[in-house]
Amino acid sequence: MTADSLPNRPSVFLMTNTFETGGSERQFASLARAMRQGPFQVELGCVWRTGAFQEGLGEVEEFSPWGSLYGRHSLRVRWRLARRLRHGRIAIAHAFDFYSNLMLIPAARLARVPVVIGSQRQLGDLLSRARFAAQHLAFRLCDCVVSNSQAAACLLAQQGLPEKKIEVIPNGLPEEAFRQATPAFPKLPGALRIGMIARMNNPVKNYPGLLQASARLGPRFPNLEVFLVGDGPLRPELERMAQSLGLARQVRFLGDRRDIPEVLASLDISVLPSFSESLSNAILESMAAGLPVVATKVGGNVDLVRAGETGFLVPPRDDASLAGALEQLLTQPGLRAELGRRARQAAYDNFSMDKALERYERLYFRLLAAKGWKPKSSKASAVEEAL
Repeated sequence: MTADSLPNRPSVFLMTNTFETGGSERQFASLARAMRQGPFQVELGCVWRTGAFQEGLGEVEEFSPWGSLYGRHSLRVRWRLARRLRHGRIAIAHAFDFYSNLMLIPAARLARVPVVIGSQRQLGDLLSRARFAAQHLAFRLCDCVVSNSQAAACLLAQQGLPEKKIEVIPNGLPEEAFRQATPAFPKLPGALRIGMIARMNNPVKNYPGLLQASARLGPRFPNLEVFLVGDGPLRPELERMAQSLGLARQVRFLGDRRDIPEVLASLDISVLPSFSESLSNAILESMAAGLPVVATKVGGNVDLVRAGETGFLVPPRDDASLAGALEQLLTQPGLRAELGRRARQAAYDNFSMDKALERYERLYFRLLAAKGWKPKSSKASAVEEAL
């Protein structure tokens, strides 16, 4: 089914928080580009039009609540958004993260959009009680809530959302994530490199855990290099910690990078010691690059990292176990290569963008059919046949 064969394509309005550097933002941008080649007319919105990932997406409308999600201005913005959806004859409104959930979902219901979808792309365990309650209320207004991991879906069900409303669609990687990249940092003879990709704006990512584990490994691996990819308000504190642990020469702070495949091609092992994850793009991208992954046994990490097959899982907040898993891989190049090969194949088989796109399109058509939606035309179309 192609876009050209569907003259009366249903309009889908996709909305994200921002386009700042991050896994959810990168996923939104990749999915939006891919979806525009299919059977839907895709239109985009955001809460704050900031960040590099909006590049190449064309027009993106901003609907910002300013200082408060619950103030008078935010209510006016939701009203404006509702008018935009109604006048655009949007058939499906799909919010992708917390702020867009709270802005788009009530506006779509006000506009009588046939299909309204929310998203849970984190576990939700880090939300305050007020934010959890507000989002849960918004989810009650949805026809469906998409989770990117089974762990997040289970928590939604435990919190009282009907299971029939929950759909699990894992993240998808574009083709370029699987290409053989030229290392951004050529390897030196004898050097071993581990790396971590995450924003430095939330302690949940647990950069200190990796620094502590690296300090344990330092005496045995004098040629160890640690690449930290990301930026944010926590970076100065992390730089001081690296200094205090005697890691100033081993640790390299690379900041935000747009050449992630090239950075990953420079590494031997990828690490993610976070305390909470739904489905990590950093892990997926590392697997696609053919790297073994050491991650904490939390959330959706268990769906990605198969212990002894694609990497190792360690208990959260256990620096000794993290160091032990890294040491096992650092001392066994054959094991690194084999786990990396299996990781790449697993990512390609299960987490390609084509597979994610197929799942979204199937969900959209199913929900439209349940609402009896038909295109605004008296002539039969391929859309009607698909429904």
